[in-house]
Amino acid sequence: MTAVDPGTPTWLRTHNDRTAFRLLLEHGPLSRSKLGKLSGLSKPTAGAMILRLERVGLIEAMGEIAATRGPNATVYGVRRDVMTGVAISILADTIEAVLTDPVDSDRPVVVLPVAGADRSPENDINSAIDAACAAAGVARSSVSVVAVGVQAAVDVAADELSFTDTLPGWPQTGARQRIEQATGMTVILDNDVNLAAMAERALGVTKDATSFAYFWIGEGLGVGLDIDGQIQRGTSGSAGEIGYLEVPRSAASIDPAAADFTDLLGGPAIAALMGSPGERLRAVLDHVEADDPLWGSVADRVALALAPIVALLDPASIVLGGPTGVAGGGRLASLVQHRIDAVQYPRPDVRGARPHIAVRASTTGSESILLGARQVLVAHIRARLEAAIVA
Repeated sequence: MTAVDPGTPTWLRTHNDRTAFRLLLEHGPLSRSKLGKLSGLSKPTAGAMILRLERVGLIEAMGEIAATRGPNATVYGVRRDVMTGVAISILADTIEAVLTDPVDSDRPVVVLPVAGADRSPENDINSAIDAACAAAGVARSSVSVVAVGVQAAVDVAADELSFTDTLPGWPQTGARQRIEQATGMTVILDNDVNLAAMAERALGVTKDATSFAYFWIGEGLGVGLDIDGQIQRGTSGSAGEIGYLEVPRSAASIDPAAADFTDLLGGPAIAALMGSPGERLRAVLDHVEADDPLWGSVADRVALALAPIVALLDPASIVLGGPTGVAGGGRLASLVQHRIDAVQYPRPDVRGARPHIAVRASTTGSESILLGARQVLVAHIRARLEAAIVA
């Protein structure tokens, strides 16, 4: 970013142009007159801002609106193709991807099977970029950044991955660097559940929550921890990897063979509980009714897994997401709420704190990871474009 001395005419023009750019992103296409009113500047100044932003290729005319007096007014908006990114979710059996632009336009989501594919960070991401660009009808050359959600703990500083059960061909160290070298793009690599939690904060039921724990319940388990809008990743990026914790003794009454929480609540456990052992979780959940009494058994397991989260973090709310959480919906959330409210401490002489935690079902749907990656990309693209504005 070029430094500009405060108080100079150049600084003032840069400040005004960046303000105009943010207003166009926030409100969509605007006329000179409307931009002037929103910015508090005169119509001629607004016109000059539009001219400069149009000259550097950030905005373009997008039609006309009828004026109350005089000729129709031209409206200007941010160009969708000035910089794009690709949001990617690496799942156990598929890769999902979607193109993203500065105004977060709706684009088609592509789903790529991974069975039989030659897996590596470079191959997975290159395939996803190509497919997303083809589906959106956009040249790959416009893509400058990708945000990737992986089913692993991500140590960003060390470029290290751990718990990589579902990432064959991906190394423990250097995955991000390899993708950047192969694509020439900026790569943002993050844990999939953290991205889902970001989507819930931005678009879901926790917009105003002071803190929440997003509990992903799928083939595997994970917890995204949000405190005051900040995801808590821990020193090595492994905060929230609850699936690998050893179950307490009380789990024996539910499943005496369970060694960790994934054994108790992961995909195979839920499929078996629903009477379809060995089947893929999503296929099983498609045939389970919302009022099935088996959700009570699922709630018992969820409440047990959440006990350490409740005790250690005391979040304002808990969101149940992932395939099982979404399928269970409000019914499962209500059952888990009842169990948490009725918790009893094992020591009868201890008067424990009564938790005031709202348990809710995720409202961001089955593509929450992609939605979170899109949020990250849009913020990144907008920041880069704004930083490049120097009048």
